[in-house]
Amino acid sequence: MRANVFQAVNRFGIEEVERPRAGAGEAVIRMTMTTVCGTDLHIVRGEYPVRPGLVIGHEPVGVIEELGPGVTDYRPGQRVLVGAITPCGQCRACLSSHLSQCGHGAGYEALGGWRMGNTQDGAQAEYIRIPAAQANLAPIPDGLTDEQVILLSDIASTGFSGAEAGSVRIGDAVVVFAQGPIGLCASIGARLMGASLVVGVDGDEARMKMAQRMGVDVVLDHRQQDVVAEVKRLTGGGADVAIEALGTQQTFESALRCLRPAGTLSSLGVYSGKLQLPYDAFSAGLGDYRIVTTLCPGGKERMRRLMDLVHHKRVDLSPLITHRFKLADIQEAYALFGERRDGVFKVAIQP
Repeated sequence: MRANVFQAVNRFGIEEVERPRAGAGEAVIRMTMTTVCGTDLHIVRGEYPVRPGLVIGHEPVGVIEELGPGVTDYRPGQRVLVGAITPCGQCRACLSSHLSQCGHGAGYEALGGWRMGNTQDGAQAEYIRIPAAQANLAPIPDGLTDEQVILLSDIASTGFSGAEAGSVRIGDAVVVFAQGPIGLCASIGARLMGASLVVGVDGDEARMKMAQRMGVDVVLDHRQQDVVAEVKRLTGGGADVAIEALGTQQTFESALRCLRPAGTLSSLGVYSGKLQLPYDAFSAGLGDYRIVTTLCPGGKERMRRLMDLVHHKRVDLSPLITHRFKLADIQEAYALFGERRDGVFKVAIQP
C-alpha cells in the first residue's frame, strides 16, 4: 500500500509499504479520510521523536476491511471512526476511567493511549491496523459524512475535554487562549456546556475570523490590547474558567491572571522547557485556584457521544476543514498547514 513515511528530521514522503494484517483483537480499516495535525508537524520537525520508517497520522475514518480473532459485533464494509487515543480497556488506567492514560496493559508508566502514528504505524495511508479494536471502533451513523466526523477523532475530543476538565457550569464566563483547531474546539465545548460568555484570544486574522464564524462571543487580539485587563472588565472581575491551548509560558501566565479568585485554569497546551508559576498571579497559593490538565479522550464510547452531538445538530465542525488533498500530495498539504498559508485551518487527506 501507499503510506506517508517519516524518514528523518524534515524528511518524509509517500512510499510503498507492506499492508497491515489484523491480529487477535485487532482490525484493519481502509482509510477514506484523515488529517494533518499539529503533532504531525512536531514529528516531522524532530520536536517529537519517533522511529524512522513510521507511518505518520492518528485520525482515522474508514471502512472495516478485516477483523482479527476475538473482535465481535462488527462486519467488513462497516464505516467507522477511531479516536486518536486507542485505550485497551483492560489496564489499570482504563479500569480507573483514565482511558487517555492507557498503559496498553502495563499500568500508568507507558506513553498513554496514543499509539497510531507514535509507537505503531498511523493513518496517513491506504490502510491502518487498529489495536484493541473492540474498544475503539465506533460505527458512523447513517447520514453523517466523513467530513462531519473526522475532526471528532482528535481536535474536538481534546478541545471539548478542556471545557469538561475545567468543570464549566451554566452561566460561567470562560476565556480561551489560542483559537487554533484545539482552542476553538475548547471555545465551542464551553458553549455546549452552558457558558454564558466565551472570550477567545489570538493574534492570527484567519483564526480570529473563524472563531467569530463559529460563535465565540468576543474575540480579543493580544497584539492590540491588554487581554488580562479586558477579560476582567468583560467578566466583572475575572473568568470562572481559563483554558490554555497553546503551550507557552506567556499564555499560561495570562490565563492564570485572567481568573477570578477560586477560578480554574484548564491546560491543554503541550509545554517544552521550564514552565514557571508566578506567585503573585497564584495569590501565593492562597487563592483557591485549581489547575488541571487533560489529554485527548478516546475510545468508542467517546466517539459515539461526539457523533451524537453532530447527528442531532448540536455542533457542526465541517467548516473547520478549509483544504483537501489526495494522499499523493501530502507534502504540499504539510507545507500549507505548517506555514499557515491561504487561511488554512484544518487539512483533510483522502487516501
